Amino acid sequence: MEFGVFILAQQRGYHQTSQQVISNSIEQTVVAEQAGFNTAWYAEHHFNNYSLSPSPLMMIAHMAAKTQRIRLGSAVCILPLYHPARFLAEVGFVDTVSNGRLELGIGSGYQEFEFERFGVKIEDSGAIYNEFLDIIPKGLTQKIVSYDGKFLKLPPSSIAVRPVQSPMPPLWITSGNPVTLGRGVREGHNLFVTALLNGTEAIVALRERLDKVAQDNGADLDEDVKFGFLRCAFASDNQAEIDNYLDNARFQRRISESLKFRRAQSDDGYMVKEVPSPTDPSFEQLRKNLPVGSVNQVIDKMLEEISILRPKHIALQTQLGDCDQKTMLRQIELWGEKIIPAIRKEVASMNTVSA
Repeated sequence: MEFGVFILAQQRGYHQTSQQVISNSIEQTVVAEQAGFNTAWYAEHHFNNYSLSPSPLMMIAHMAAKTQRIRLGSAVCILPLYHPARFLAEVGFVDTVSNGRLELGIGSGYQEFEFERFGVKIEDSGAIYNEFLDIIPKGLTQKIVSYDGKFLKLPPSSIAVRPVQSPMPPLWITSGNPVTLGRGVREGHNLFVTALLNGTEAIVALRERLDKVAQDNGADLDEDVKFGFLRCAFASDNQAEIDNYLDNARFQRRISESLKFRRAQSDDGYMVKEVPSPTDPSFEQLRKNLPVGSVNQVIDKMLEEISILRPKHIALQTQLGDCDQKTMLRQIELWGEKIIPAIRKEVASMNTVSA
């Protein structure tokens, strides 16, 4: 069982400077490596406070110089906002400077606000994404690559800096579309999924959907597909700390939904207003849904979810909203010291029994 930290780099208000948010992200990665996490993941968003990470690949290149072991992933590069030639070149460069530690997560994007400012129509995002999926394996494994699609054009070109990993860095597909996930399964890529802030029923449904995607594409989910699970979780005996984390998790949900459903409001064109939604979960519901509570409660809940979903990788969501940095660093250390070893021990035991 692999574990990662997913660093969204949010700014909940002007009491946080952009420099503080990015510095926190850097420090969390360094501590995550020290704590024994396998991977650090970085988001990509633009033009508002939902995430201050405009380029996962730039972040990975920076963190490659500050770490030695931890793998570094994009979660995700929003492909329709890139030119394929530059994207391929930067992927090769980043895998090189990280000495082959790149995990390449890709997605099609969902925030129309971003697409408008890059001059891309969001209704074309799925088609552009699929053309990128044609290009990426060719560009990273072949000496010369060319492409003549509806949206993407690339004359015969050679990518100068080749990836260190052979044949290419692992590709992670994230999508709510079973057709897109199915293509990932057929082509041997990894999947990245989430149940958001929902509980056991949603995880059961997610497992069923993934099983169907795998079966429909000639694969067995457990035997043939590596997939990761993004999860909000927090361990503490201090109820105020837990509630603060849950408050920030709900903040993330509110802002994400505002941007996704085109209802975001802002007084200054940047800081998105946090507007309560009729579908907001209560703290009581979140405590029921998520692995939060004492160390033992978190371990038990995580093991329950793992037994249902059976992912190969779990990405723990850190730096939500304005979570206190010292508290979050202690949280990462706590997972490394107590929670991850306990979960790995139990998962190994379960696998032995099932074998």
